[in-house]
Amino acid sequence: MSRITFAKVARPRFKAQSPQFFLLLSLTAITVFIGLAMVASASSVDAFKETNNAASTFFSQGRFALIGLVGLIVASNLPMNFYRRIGLPFLLAMTGLQLATVLFGKEINGNRNWIDLGFATLQPSEFLKLALIIGFAHQLAQLSDDPESNNRIWLRIFGYSGVALGLVVVVGRDLGTGVVMAVMLMGLWLFAGMRWSRWLAIAGVGGLLATVLVMSSASRRIRFEAWLNPDAADPMGVMWQYQHGTWALAAGGLFGTGIGRSKLKWSWIPEVENDFIFAVIGEELGLIGAMLIICLFLALGLTMFAIARHQTSAFNRNLVVGVMLWVVMQAFINIAVVLGLLPVLGVPLPLISAGGSSMIATLSAIGLVLAVERDRTAHLGRRSV
Repeated sequence: MSRITFAKVARPRFKAQSPQFFLLLSLTAITVFIGLAMVASASSVDAFKETNNAASTFFSQGRFALIGLVGLIVASNLPMNFYRRIGLPFLLAMTGLQLATVLFGKEINGNRNWIDLGFATLQPSEFLKLALIIGFAHQLAQLSDDPESNNRIWLRIFGYSGVALGLVVVVGRDLGTGVVMAVMLMGLWLFAGMRWSRWLAIAGVGGLLATVLVMSSASRRIRFEAWLNPDAADPMGVMWQYQHGTWALAAGGLFGTGIGRSKLKWSWIPEVENDFIFAVIGEELGLIGAMLIICLFLALGLTMFAIARHQTSAFNRNLVVGVMLWVVMQAFINIAVVLGLLPVLGVPLPLISAGGSSMIATLSAIGLVLAVERDRTAHLGRRSV
């Protein structure tokens, strides 16, 4: 194999690729562009209050998008053998970084899930999602007809998953990220061939553990009970975000109030450009704009599913399925929270919400899917149809 250099992998190479390759790239670019526009609008008031520059958050997010674009290009150019080799080391490294985060990291809104780098704040759990996908894809591809070998593989996977989820949810107290990781992993295991009986048993145990985690935390329990009884008295104000988000969606009507005309962003919800940006989208772009965002994520998911379906390598297919479940399920969890279908979990909308770690990790993950499709096209020796 030729030597891998940064100059080689950082050079965009988008020629002679499959239609699915270009469709995924185009949908990603459109989603990021809409996200930047909505971050610019949603963050303008708070940014002006904090920095005297209404565009400061937008410029920051734009820099993260450019870094993420570099990550996408590099990830899409790397050979699949490279991903096979780095799977376990990358997973161990990101798990170690997550451990360092919960021990020495920065606490925000009750969650210790960030590392202050001085010039920026890093959320390692976003990159831990990618590490879990790459690390497990190769192990799951080794499943065979040998029960003893399979049991050893599953035990390793369960062990790594338990440590990762424990660090994020139990120690780091970030239930939202833990829910996304758990849904992503459960879906990947099922696609990889886990028996339904074992999968349902694990889902049941996971549900019990989630209930214990909710009931053991006063703040989580209050939010959950308020979600179950939305019409009850709310002296603690835990339904504040959901109520104002609902009002914003209702105010948007069919066509919206117009870009920049949101009332929700006038400090009605703190940092509205993050977890509740979908409410601003619904207010400013209306039902049509909100449905456009939902359709974009559906299209991203269907495109990645089509790419996964055409793979002949179990390793490549597992990579694509993992990224697909991560991006699409996190998007719909975020939207479900804004619509009141789920309690507030603090999950960003991929490629749209403000946040550097989420943007860079998600774009790099999509670059990984592009690398898989590039590898398939190269082996065909012609453009696929």
